[in-house]
Amino acid sequence: MKFETKVIHAGIRPDPSTGAIMTPIYQTSTYAQSVQKEGAEQYAYSRTNNPTRQALENNLAALENGNYAVCFASGMAAINGLLQTLKSGDEIISTNDLYGGSYRLFTQVFERYGIKTHFVRMDRLEAIAAHINSNTRLIWIETPTNPMLNIIDLKAVCALAKHHNITSCVDNTFATPYLQQPLELGADIVMHSATKYLGGHSDILHGVLICKDKKLADQLYFIQNAAGAVPGPQDCFLLLRGIKTLHIRVQRACENAFEIARFLEQHTAVNRVYYPGLASHKGHQLATEQMRAYGAMVSFSLKKDRSEAALQLLKHTHLFTCAESLGGVESLAGHPATMTHASIPRTERLAIGLSDSLIRLSVGIEAVEDLIQDLDNALRKLSNS
Repeated sequence: MKFETKVIHAGIRPDPSTGAIMTPIYQTSTYAQSVQKEGAEQYAYSRTNNPTRQALENNLAALENGNYAVCFASGMAAINGLLQTLKSGDEIISTNDLYGGSYRLFTQVFERYGIKTHFVRMDRLEAIAAHINSNTRLIWIETPTNPMLNIIDLKAVCALAKHHNITSCVDNTFATPYLQQPLELGADIVMHSATKYLGGHSDILHGVLICKDKKLADQLYFIQNAAGAVPGPQDCFLLLRGIKTLHIRVQRACENAFEIARFLEQHTAVNRVYYPGLASHKGHQLATEQMRAYGAMVSFSLKKDRSEAALQLLKHTHLFTCAESLGGVESLAGHPATMTHASIPRTERLAIGLSDSLIRLSVGIEAVEDLIQDLDNALRKLSNS
């Protein structure tokens, strides 16, 4: 089944009681059970399972060519669920360019329980290998990275992890399963903040872990049920609805992002553009090999390298709304240094190239001419100030 068909049909069946085409919202906390306990009922309590969530998990697993999907109430809850499979003394190797919320969870929450994380450049296999030891249990990968949009060689890093019997997990939020399928490239687990592109309409919080291995899935299902950070049925319904247009939305957003990156690359007020679709990007060839297209996230720094300049620019945009998050149909702009990555110390931000003037764009599906005009007007006002 082609991807474009999977988003609409995979794991979805008409409701057996009514024939409803759309999966119903099973708004219930509990279910009637047989007193005789003649067999294990499929549904007993909605923290453990819910028909709406089950349909969604089946659909999500199919999109990544996995066998199991485990849904959580947010992307961070999904990461937290994965980290709860570790124990004190275990170690993680993570990319040094990653979402600030992930960094905060690794360093400010799980370090307190004796789980150490090493942050390294993952474009260098030797840098990863240098930190592997007998305690290493997880390699955490983002590609494209957030917010510098570096590209990591998934086949190479996942092969290294397998060689050392280490679990590899890829945060595939930026790419989506439409553009990149890490399980096919050797990853053990894929994580999505489904709040973003999978939902696509900025109206839910949701996270998911997807894998092929039953033993690993059983661990994750146990934590999902035991810890209880599960999504409600209405959010699951909305996510199922959003997924049906994933390929159309992402394709259009990618096309817009490419045109915007080209515009910014030529602008006199812009210092540097980070977008893997540009031939000038150091990961362009690798992105071409492992992705269907280059994504809809664009980051750029200003020649006026100050936070004040970036924040001033964001005051002058009208179609690009200054906001957290990404992946909706509308275009958003953010200032990582004071927003999504504020929890990362400034010295560490600067070390990976995250300057004070860096702006991260989540390009939506509006008319690209209007988006470019919006940015051009804001950049002109900044240049004249």
